[in-house]
Amino acid sequence: MSILVNSDTKVLVQGITGHFGAQHTRLSLAYGTQIVAGITPGKGGQRFEDKVPIFNKVTEAVEATGATAAVIFVPASFAADAIIEGVNAGLELVVCITEFIPAKDMILVKRAMRGKKTRLLGPNCPGIVTPGDGPGSQGGCRIGISPGYIHKKGHIGVASRSGTLTYEAVWQLTQRGVGQSTCVGIGGDPVNGTSHLDVVKMFNDDPDTHGIIMIGEIGGTSEEEAAAWIKQYCRKPVAGFIAGATAPPGRRMGHAGAIISGGKGTAAAKIAAFQDAGIAVAPTPSHIAETLLKLM
Repeated sequence: MSILVNSDTKVLVQGITGHFGAQHTRLSLAYGTQIVAGITPGKGGQRFEDKVPIFNKVTEAVEATGATAAVIFVPASFAADAIIEGVNAGLELVVCITEFIPAKDMILVKRAMRGKKTRLLGPNCPGIVTPGDGPGSQGGCRIGISPGYIHKKGHIGVASRSGTLTYEAVWQLTQRGVGQSTCVGIGGDPVNGTSHLDVVKMFNDDPDTHGIIMIGEIGGTSEEEAAAWIKQYCRKPVAGFIAGATAPPGRRMGHAGAIISGGKGTAAAKIAAFQDAGIAVAPTPSHIAETLLKLM
């Protein structure tokens, strides 16, 4: 099993004809993902490399193909509208790769999502991968920009705010012959769609996930909230890492969500919350997989 996506997930790509969208559509198709449609206004009726039909609107693509998920590769100024279009079309999952979306735009997105069934991953995230079997990982699903070849099918769930640290943890596991159930990048923006806690709950309920890696960063309280829930309810071993412990005070960090205020959101506070919850904390990024495997 897995969470959120699997080999049956039908995906549409918003921004499929742009350079970035086209590049990662090719990689996802090669991985075995069911890319069933693309969206580029004004190019409806065309086909992407003679394989994928292109539509002008998300609603048209959903009606024609039965797509349940979308990935967004459109510029920041249009990305909020692209997310809302997916929500209004009734998609189950929208994955937004786009970075630099203004926080005020995302607040409007969150308001538009109230009462709707759509789950949002991101924005500013690497996406999600459920690894498959065999050559080309047939039977898997890659939505976003994560390098498919580093993944291996197995039983460890990975949830991370950092794209590059997601890749690091996954590759460490794979190098040790340990596979992953699903790897989820939630993104580093302050206003996003899915939290660490959301993903940890899903992994806890997934019988095929036997252990969890949770990677956080300075800023916000998402990690502390997840740790409090893990302490009381989680039935599976969890290892974690917090990036930013050596960040100089007052220094602006890369992710917009790395904002520390009121004494909350520091690396020390997050690590303390992890330790209090029984989460094994990796001392450096290179020890993430090793820390979980020792715990298990």
